[in-house]
Amino acid sequence: MRIGLIRHGKTDWNALGRIQGQTDIPLNNEGIRQAHALAYRLQEEPMKWDAIISSDLSRAIDTAAIISKALQIPLLPPDSRLRERFYGEVEGTTEAERLARWGPDWKKCDCGQENDASVRERSLAFVEEMAGSELAQNILVVTHGSLLAQLLRAMCADLADKPILNLSFSIMERSGSSWNPLLHNCTLHLEQLQN
Repeated sequence: MRIGLIRHGKTDWNALGRIQGQTDIPLNNEGIRQAHALAYRLQEEPMKWDAIISSDLSRAIDTAAIISKALQIPLLPPDSRLRERFYGEVEGTTEAERLARWGPDWKKCDCGQENDASVRERSLAFVEEMAGSELAQNILVVTHGSLLAQLLRAMCADLADKPILNLSFSIMERSGSSWNPLLHNCTLHLEQLQN
């Protein structure tokens, strides 16, 4: 089984550096173009995907719908376990606002944020359910940056810890009870948008 992990396309809040968390912010025009760029890449690659699923937030659903249509694969019902981390009071703030209000250690403040362990637990539960189902197949998953950072580290501790970019693409392959990375945080498909 292979799982292709995708971060949703860009939103206006991404562009402004606002933390979205579970606030439901739609894709902007650039995010839509990014989703089409990955869809085109996946059409051209030899690896085939059987279905796509996303979190239940619109920016992920819309990214998945674009890819589903282009690849002509089923778009499965969204799964709330793939939602972004809940950031509590921090949602909607820019870096400058966070620094002014909570200081440089704002990530450690008690602002009602969901902790790393909770994010890992729910995202891994989803992955293990997919891997253990009788219908285990090659599936694309559209989700969110902070969740992906936690999930990828939980699936493979040796992966480089670097920011998960909008519309980045990672592929994990199941080998026994472990996961091996075939691709990590790749954005080559976005280079055509810059030309």
